Amino acid sequence: MTDLSQTALLHELEPVVESNLNRHLSMAKEWFPHEYVPWSEGRTFDGPLGGEAWTEADSTLPDVARTALIVNLLTEDNLPSYHHQIATLFGRDGAWGTWVHRWTAEEGRHGTAIRDYLTVTRAVDPVELERARMVHMSHGYSNAHDHHMLNSLAYVSFQELATRISHRNTGKATGDAVCDALLARIAADENLHMVFYRNLLAAAFEVAPSQTMRAVAEVITNFEMPGVGIEGFARKSVQIALAGIYDLRQHRDEVVAPVLRQWDVFNVTGLDAEGQAAQERIGQHLADLETAAARFEEKRDARRARLARVG
Repeated sequence: MTDLSQTALLHELEPVVESNLNRHLSMAKEWFPHEYVPWSEGRTFDGPLGGEAWTEADSTLPDVARTALIVNLLTEDNLPSYHHQIATLFGRDGAWGTWVHRWTAEEGRHGTAIRDYLTVTRAVDPVELERARMVHMSHGYSNAHDHHMLNSLAYVSFQELATRISHRNTGKATGDAVCDALLARIAADENLHMVFYRNLLAAAFEVAPSQTMRAVAEVITNFEMPGVGIEGFARKSVQIALAGIYDLRQHRDEVVAPVLRQWDVFNVTGLDAEGQAAQERIGQHLADLETAAARFEEKRDARRARLARVG
């Protein structure tokens, strides 16, 4: 079976994009970043304005919550690269183009709001944060799916949900009602984005089932969060996982499995040999994730027990 070209796929899915864009616009709630920042807590930093330098004692947040907030913010900071990717892939015309710009505008609020919160509350060292932003954005962002539309749609279907869960759990981990409310608001945006992309890929299964199944298999077996290029990301990810903000169990049970279930991937018919092989690969990957998640939980529980005995 011959694969559909990128142009053919864009054309086939255009009506689905338009209907889901209208759905999104009817459900998206207007909100304002400045309303989620406790401005009265702010005070001038050192530098040209002669304020007070940041110190560790300024932050009231748990260390792991600060780490997660920095990772989440630096991920959001690479928005110019993300916009370039999807604008290049989906185009700037018609419903596709309208979605690309709308998505970018909504995502732009996230970085603005988180940075304002962190700066005003002195939750993190602003100098180190800015240096990390410069390093991360100087590298830009690209992934293995840059030129593959179905792979990209599959990737963002999982990634937007993963980001939603990470934001939501980070807010809870801060123990700060203001930050929790802010990240809950951001998570609501991410959920709507996930639904948009998930619905598009569901339509792709009807148009090109084998091609779409291969894309999903390739994405989930090589999945990486967009913040993977952040300096020290591996170490930070372990800290975040150990705290239960985002770990393998959540990745499998709250991200991968629910999205696959929505697409009903194991009951998709009309597959060619490669599509069937990809379907089997997806099933095996779910089983492998279960094994890895259980092993991680055992190690984390043993670590917690060991620390409890020591302290």
